[in-house]
Amino acid sequence: MQILAGVHSGGPKVNYLVVAGGGGGGSDDFAVGMGGGGGAGGMISAIAVELLVTGTYTVVVGAGGAQRSTAGQGNDGNTSSLTGTGISVSCSGGGGSGGGTSGTTNGRNGGSGGGGGAISTSIGGTGVSGQGNAGGSSTATAACGGGGKGAVGASGVVVGGSGYGGNGGDGALYDGVYYAGGGGGSIQNTNQGSANGQGGLGGGGNGAITSPSTQPTAGTANRGGGGGGSTNSAPGSNFGAAGGSGVVIIDAGIAATSTTGSPSVSGTIYTFTGSGSITY
Repeated sequence: MQILAGVHSGGPKVNYLVVAGGGGGGSDDFAVGMGGGGGAGGMISAIAVELLVTGTYTVVVGAGGAQRSTAGQGNDGNTSSLTGTGISVSCSGGGGSGGGTSGTTNGRNGGSGGGGGAISTSIGGTGVSGQGNAGGSSTATAACGGGGKGAVGASGVVVGGSGYGGNGGDGALYDGVYYAGGGGGSIQNTNQGSANGQGGLGGGGNGAITSPSTQPTAGTANRGGGGGGSTNSAPGSNFGAAGGSGVVIIDAGIAATSTTGSPSVSGTIYTFTGSGSITY
């Protein structure tokens, strides 16, 4: 994304994007439940802000919620931030989703909320206003999708005895690329007409399938997507997938004098996939 040339009334035009790590999908205990999709990492962007950048700006890029190896709610993602003169932005990590074990079915709160798991009634986690949306909730035995920056996670539903995992909420565009999509909820048996939840646009992972055995997919790295939820039987797929790591992008229309953390550089656009700093 190129900044408009020249100086406007308040100063140069600055663009930035901050995306936190996505939440992990929930896991089960080989019993009756299934895991929901993790919530996307919180996302805040700004385009053509009038700001004279000066000094050093500190960048923190949050990791996605790690895959858990025991039954329960998915792990939360981690915070990303961009701070310095005139800029102070912090985004919350995505909420881990509900698991497939009694007492763990509700999604966790986060930048976007994790989707509810599938045993009976489940409640999606809430999102942070301006950063993301809530995860899906359901009164059926079907796992829900995690929330994304652009939309809430879908509820899992049962139609004619077949369960359908909820899709993750879509993320939002920045410079033509989607970020912060929610993870999809899992499902029991696609051979019986069911369908697993698909990850939302912006790096959300897909939910697992028991039969044919299909493992959940992780949120996409440096997109802040939520991880897909687990199923309740096939070995390896009973653990929800990890969330995707976050990213920080800044374009002040001028070259930096120095950086740490090895950001990639395209013209005056600096993309941080790990923590560091940038000095103007």
